[in-house]
Amino acid sequence: MSNIHDEDCPVAVVLRILGGKWKLSILCALLGGTKRFSELCRLNSGITQRMLTNQLRELEVDLVVSRKVYAEVPPKVEYSLTEIGKKLQPILQQLEEWGQTYLEETKPQ
Repeated sequence: MSNIHDEDCPVAVVLRILGGKWKLSILCALLGGTKRFSELCRLNSGITQRMLTNQLRELEVDLVVSRKVYAEVPPKVEYSLTEIGKKLQPILQQLEEWGQTYLEETKPQ
């Protein structure tokens, strides 16, 4: 396994892209399909609009999420996973399974 502190380390790249309090929640919401900003806000209760905007921009820069703006009044903006973003689905499912196992195995008796 590579040294996680090397910028070329694949694990470091994953942590940089997915690191952030809300990114995994946003990605899980987008696994269900394209969402508007307000839907993402609602699905991630507790997130501020500013934080959601920042997290979406970072995911967009990293080519994991795409943003589509429609020329309408009022403006309509939709977010979806890119092809590379869709490849996160099995990883996110494994994280959920591991989390469930962890909760069950560490639950006080």
